[in-house]
Amino acid sequence: MTNTSRRRALKTLSLSAILLCTTAGLSAIAQERTSVKIGYVVSKTGPNAGGAGITTIPNYVLWAKEVKDAGGLELPGGKRLPIEVIEYDDRSSAEEVVRATERLATQDKVDFILAPWGTGFNLAVAPLFDRFGYPQLAVSAVTDKAPQFVKRWKKSFWMLGGGHDYTEALAGVLTKAKAAGTINGKVAMISVADGFGIDLVTAARPSFKKAGLEVTYDVTYPAGTTDFTPMINEAAKGGADTFVAFSYPPETFAITQQAQVAKFNPKVMYLGVGTGFPVYGKNNGPNAEGIMSLGGIDPKNEANAAYRKRHEEVTGKAPDLWGSVITYASLQMLQEAIKRKGLDREAVSKELSTGSFKTVLGDTKMEDNQLRTLWFGGQWQNGQFVAIAPVDRPGAAKPVLPKPAWQAK
Repeated sequence: MTNTSRRRALKTLSLSAILLCTTAGLSAIAQERTSVKIGYVVSKTGPNAGGAGITTIPNYVLWAKEVKDAGGLELPGGKRLPIEVIEYDDRSSAEEVVRATERLATQDKVDFILAPWGTGFNLAVAPLFDRFGYPQLAVSAVTDKAPQFVKRWKKSFWMLGGGHDYTEALAGVLTKAKAAGTINGKVAMISVADGFGIDLVTAARPSFKKAGLEVTYDVTYPAGTTDFTPMINEAAKGGADTFVAFSYPPETFAITQQAQVAKFNPKVMYLGVGTGFPVYGKNNGPNAEGIMSLGGIDPKNEANAAYRKRHEEVTGKAPDLWGSVITYASLQMLQEAIKRKGLDREAVSKELSTGSFKTVLGDTKMEDNQLRTLWFGGQWQNGQFVAIAPVDRPGAAKPVLPKPAWQAK
């Protein structure tokens, strides 16, 4: 063997040794993994804390405890790893939810990120989830643009439907009530000026027009508004006996109280997020009766009842009657996708998009990255917020109209 050949052979051996050491090192790193990092950014303080504290945070807490009690997240082959949860408070700030989400991806290097609360905040972080390759299970986000968003952000999943789903359901209820002579077909409408309110009111205008309903009052108000008396008075002057507010929890509670003070008692009262909170029914008692909103549940659904029991035992509070069970179902889907595909976010995202899952909602499958089997309308009846639409879905209750008159406290 010549000196040149010997040098080439030694170089080849050296490179092989380096590759073997590198491969062994990577294998050792993979074997040394001791946990799965799960991160999320959510409104623990600020005006959004009420909604996040009912619909989102308790379900994240419940799920984390159940994973811990089971010995960790199950991976392909049956191995389990405990989860390490990293959470940040976005303080109800859109800028902070973006900063903290990027921190989870770039500094904390979490394996998966759970979605924030609210339509606007999910839209704000969607480009980040996409850029860093994380599946985004956007539960508390109502948007008619989901089909476009799925094309733009291929790992995004939209699980609460679009504004037109809810407004078409409401228009259907109102059309029947008008035909029966229960209401006069005039609608007064207000909406919060953010992603949620804009999506709903934009859908409501054509829905109501198509249904032959007359919108006599249509006003948008800024987030954080506390005094609705002027709007309530103007709505009453227009002669509408249907009042619709696409509102967030603080406003929903305020509108309910201020309508009673103003003695404004429309035959139909439809309010936004917060109406389906158990505390709404508790605080308003008989004055909650007949009030309608998005969502609702079938009280006879045994899987939902069992989930609600576990939720209350672990968190000390009852879940809401709309998005809570869907939030929990999204976590079950993520957990099962990890079990099937491991920690490869690309593979997990594909499984979420194409797979079928057993959840508290029953057999659950996405349609073009969207959840479509949903309750689009609910009403407080006999102390429960029951689903009333789609009307042809098993478990739907019949709407009760007109709403009872306010009772003096």
